[in-house]
Amino acid sequence: MNTNLLINGKTYTVQVQQDMPLLWAIRDIVGLTGTKFGCGVSQCGACSVLINGKLTKSCSIPVSYAVEKEIFTIEGSSENLEFLRQAWNDGNVPQCGYCQSGQLIAATSLLDSTENPTDKDIDEAMSSNICRCGTYTRIKKAIHKAVELKNQA
Repeated sequence: MNTNLLINGKTYTVQVQQDMPLLWAIRDIVGLTGTKFGCGVSQCGACSVLINGKLTKSCSIPVSYAVEKEIFTIEGSSENLEFLRQAWNDGNVPQCGYCQSGQLIAATSLLDSTENPTDKDIDEAMSSNICRCGTYTRIKKAIHKAVELKNQA
């Protein structure tokens, strides 16, 4: 069945089963491989995307859920994501890097909803994203740095 998915402002027509996990449609059908498979059960956050601005684990929701909604992945661009990318780079945040697309999407969601997050806000917002390398301290510093960069702009 042909389905239209709006990803990062562009419409993709895909022929998939409606119960296919959205992650596989994004990665394998559309070819946007920045969103990662981690656990397959919505626990690690590597597959995080924004759907209509809401942080969503794409590994466990069907394509049918995302039809006629705006999907935002790490390949997209937004003001907050760009400040976060700069802060991530400046702070040398990634170690292995595997979880970082999910971490950046979760941080984008946080900054989209909270202009000046506290450490507690960051801890709560990022708690559903696991970093096997343990770069949580660098992630938190980078989120604060992104806020500084945004305020200076």
